[in-house]
Amino acid sequence: MASSPFTLENSRNAGLHRNRLRGRDIQHISRGLYRPANWDFCLEDAARALSEATPGAWISHVTAARIRGSLLPAWLSDSNALHLSKSTALPGARRKGIHGHRVIVKPGEVEFVEGIWLSTRARTWLDMARQLPLNDLVAMGDQLVRTPRPELEGRKGAYSTVEDLRCLVARHPNLQGVVRARQALDLIRVGSDSAPETFLRLSMLDAGLPEPELQVGLRPGDARSPSADLGFRRRRVAIQYDGGHHLLEPQRLSDRRRDKAFGAAGWTVVIVDKADQEDDFAAAIRKIKRALRSSTVDPSISSGFASK
Repeated sequence: MASSPFTLENSRNAGLHRNRLRGRDIQHISRGLYRPANWDFCLEDAARALSEATPGAWISHVTAARIRGSLLPAWLSDSNALHLSKSTALPGARRKGIHGHRVIVKPGEVEFVEGIWLSTRARTWLDMARQLPLNDLVAMGDQLVRTPRPELEGRKGAYSTVEDLRCLVARHPNLQGVVRARQALDLIRVGSDSAPETFLRLSMLDAGLPEPELQVGLRPGDARSPSADLGFRRRRVAIQYDGGHHLLEPQRLSDRRRDKAFGAAGWTVVIVDKADQEDDFAAAIRKIKRALRSSTVDPSISSGFASK
């Protein structure tokens, strides 16, 4: 028996006959779609079957975002909603329990990945602009443009660039959510490694602080140099966001070495963690402001031998 949803066509390929589909252990889902009665729901398997059974359609919106592993707020991160899009040139995708969309789509905005027609990561980001609050949309965009670590992620290039996202938005001036997408574009930056780092940066801007640099290396140009998540090189203030994995002992040792290196070089180190996010980083902002007030300008800059 099939272990995941299937279409009538691939049930034939598996040797199942039409009479077999009437068995009690097979349930009809909707036009051309069936599933084993005891099947445990899997979003990716459901999306694959839905994509196969609906020619001309593709998986989109939050469904595509979840399959892609996009950064989503907690209230969407476990969503099992199934979103299916079709071009406005085709009839709408009407299926029971499915969120159907008819949208204007341009070449290169849909792709075939592991048996599923999906909106591209960038197009998924644009589609989510209608639903996500601004800060979450910025975090999702930051994830797209961040520079990966090849040894950990198995890829060398970013998923997209700010300029590519800007061109995408320009191609869809009337799409719902496009105004928020334009606002997000002005705030997306390369260098945020996590959503909390993005939220901290945005909270700093809301509090009237200067925009921080991201991934600030203690010794620029040295690949082995420790770096701060955010900071102000001119004032020698390093800001580290320590997430849950920083509680592990090997990481704690690495963090201590990193912070000692910055401290020995005359930098003030501000540590921010998950607890700080609970009050929208209000306490962290106060710590950062104190650090900036008590800091001194880097001697290379105050002497005029460096510009920043």
